[in-house]
Amino acid sequence: MIKKITTLLKIARKISQSDIINIISKFQEIPKIVKFFSYILSFSFSKTKNLENQNINEGEKLCNSIQEMGTTFIKLGQFLSTRPDIIGDEISKKLENLQDKLPPFSTEEAKKIVKKELGESNYNLLLNISEPVAAASIAQVHKAQVNDDGTIKDIAIKILRPDIKKIFNEEIDALMLLAFLIEGTVKKTKRLKLVEVVFLLKEITNLELDLRFEASAANEFLENTKNDVGFNVPKIFWNYTSENVLTLEWIEGISIREKEKLDQKNIDTKILATNVIQHFLRHAIRDGFFHADMHQGNLFVNENGDIVPIDFGIMGRLDKLNQRYLAEILFGFVQRDYKKVAEVHLIAGLVPKNVSVDEFAQALRSIGEPIFGQSVKDISGGNLLKQLFEITEKYNMQTQPQLLLLQKTMVVVEGVARKLNPETNIWETSRPVLENWLKDTKDPLNSLTETLKSTTEAIKRLPELPQIMDKANQALTYLASGQIPQSSKSYLALKEKKSEMITLRNQTAIGLLLLVIITLLVF
Repeated sequence: MIKKITTLLKIARKISQSDIINIISKFQEIPKIVKFFSYILSFSFSKTKNLENQNINEGEKLCNSIQEMGTTFIKLGQFLSTRPDIIGDEISKKLENLQDKLPPFSTEEAKKIVKKELGESNYNLLLNISEPVAAASIAQVHKAQVNDDGTIKDIAIKILRPDIKKIFNEEIDALMLLAFLIEGTVKKTKRLKLVEVVFLLKEITNLELDLRFEASAANEFLENTKNDVGFNVPKIFWNYTSENVLTLEWIEGISIREKEKLDQKNIDTKILATNVIQHFLRHAIRDGFFHADMHQGNLFVNENGDIVPIDFGIMGRLDKLNQRYLAEILFGFVQRDYKKVAEVHLIAGLVPKNVSVDEFAQALRSIGEPIFGQSVKDISGGNLLKQLFEITEKYNMQTQPQLLLLQKTMVVVEGVARKLNPETNIWETSRPVLENWLKDTKDPLNSLTETLKSTTEAIKRLPELPQIMDKANQALTYLASGQIPQSSKSYLALKEKKSEMITLRNQTAIGLLLLVIITLLVF
């Protein structure tokens, strides 16, 4: 108990001494009691102030403050950037620029971890382990070489930070207690479900803290895309991979954000922009398994002009019905066939049967037609999906978490493409992928109907959440929806955690009362 309270006080002091409270208060009202405790906790005899922060905007100040507080807060900031419903659109947008970077730990420490994880015999097969080439909040990467069947190959070794699991879980438990106390003190915050938000962050990040999950995702992604021209997923070296170490093929390439360097290498950035969008759609529609974190820092371009993704910690999955649903609605919008899009929703049971097809089609038209009146640079497939989900919600369509995750990823992918080529036409770029899918599945609308007719259980389950195949996919579902199904193990774990915090709160109150009594008796 004492350790948790001490950790909580340290975290509260960190928050209070940073600029976070002042910055957030400019965008959103903060309760007076929170400001009061923040003032008390921030008291210091030292008057030094970070002068570097004086000439930057509020968004950069916020990101800098969070980054200075370490791993737990970086992960919390990244998670909250996906939840504008909790922190508001303005703060959410500012947090999107939060950089996941921290100073590296020593190479000697890294080598000790690798040796312990892989065993001495495997460790001795690794050659020329370099100094860190990249360092983030959870892990860092070293370049090395390995003898692979007589061929010396360059490899990247990703190593978790020492004691990161212990540090993260201690801090996140303290943050959960802080959220619990705020909810109990400031009644208005109950609707935000702060305890659940922190618990979700714990569930998701603990998966990132097991690199075997990432290795498995990368391997599946490689198998799915091995015949895709222009897309190259690095190979996993399983003999050199464990819970705390991930080894994969070294990628020699240029970051997709470095447009000038790509131009110097005579790589056609217009073709590259088209390929980014088409590959993403192909993976979602054809495979039902897509990279859900395709920002510029995770995409490289090799000397052949191939796109090479890295960091497979966050992947999205769609079941067969959602794959069909996605392709049909996108192609329906491309053709401006709103009635067909409405029919797909009804046939799949995504909206109630009593909804009028014509009325629903008219609502869909209100989304589609304005898009075709916009200039090419203003058209966004991701924003279309966002508006679509808002419309369908009005018709009692239940949230499809993986589609929300896909929509968020599509917005990011479009942003990457537009930086490569501002005139990228999302619809013309998407058309070939969608047409090929239609050709391969012949008559997808009829196939969808037959699938649903022959599988009554599927009809019963739609539009509930698709069956969760593994723990990693479950956490991604939670990330997308921000909800914990009451039938899940995580829900029971959350209930236990809340009971534990109630006990801790009561013990703390009793402890403080005894301290006051003893003080009065002694003095």
